[in-house]
Amino acid sequence: MSAEPDLRAMIEIADLWKAFGRVEVLKGVSLRVERGAVVALIGPSGSGKSTLLRCINLLENPDRGHIRVGEREMRFGSGRRAGSSDRDLAGFRAATGMVFQHFNLFPHMTALQNVTAGPTIVKRMPRRQAETEGRELLAKVGLADKADAYPLHLSGGQRQRVAIARALAMGPAVMLLDEVTSALDPELVGEVLNVIEQLAEEGMTMVIVTHEIAFAHEVADQVAFISDGVIAEIGPPASVLEQPENPRTRNFLARFHRSRAGAP
Repeated sequence: MSAEPDLRAMIEIADLWKAFGRVEVLKGVSLRVERGAVVALIGPSGSGKSTLLRCINLLENPDRGHIRVGEREMRFGSGRRAGSSDRDLAGFRAATGMVFQHFNLFPHMTALQNVTAGPTIVKRMPRRQAETEGRELLAKVGLADKADAYPLHLSGGQRQRVAIARALAMGPAVMLLDEVTSALDPELVGEVLNVIEQLAEEGMTMVIVTHEIAFAHEVADQVAFISDGVIAEIGPPASVLEQPENPRTRNFLARFHRSRAGAP
């Protein structure tokens, strides 16, 4: 059997465009994410980072371009989306686990019920199996004792860790994390970043939109600086974050460091 499929990048994006009305948000973005790699997306607000993640997960429909995740791919353009049956779309989305800034947990469900909802409803997994695996995932994110707690009774960091466990429960090939610490109090950020770092060490392919520059430096294999809808610079963290070549990257990092220095 040929090993060629295992040598392909896990995510390939080519010439991706997305506009909202007359505002072009993504302008021909191309990105390659190797299997097991972590790519951090940084850049100013409104630069297109979150839109790129939402396009990978097909929460937004790109205007044109090409996306491949694992062995599934979609091509966009000329008003057509190849392979766009409901089954194809569901399969494509199932390959990506999406974690949002504001958790999006079901408030009327316990932590365990939030984690098991997807496997039981979408994958039709037997409830007992889903609960066993759900408890294992809650333990993985440090919440084994919170299985029966409702979101209202969890801290922001705990809710975000439940959201990560919920995404993992679907067995995704890649994880997409959109500013998952920006809604948290500073003292809760570390517990979420520790879980993400653990996933990176285990070889999970991830694309992370983050403003945690130090974390991106430590965990990411590649850092992509996005500005005005394009990837202005991409490379290893030591290169992009310490010796950026693009003036826009340098200006952004200089402003970031100044704002951090002035923070209380």
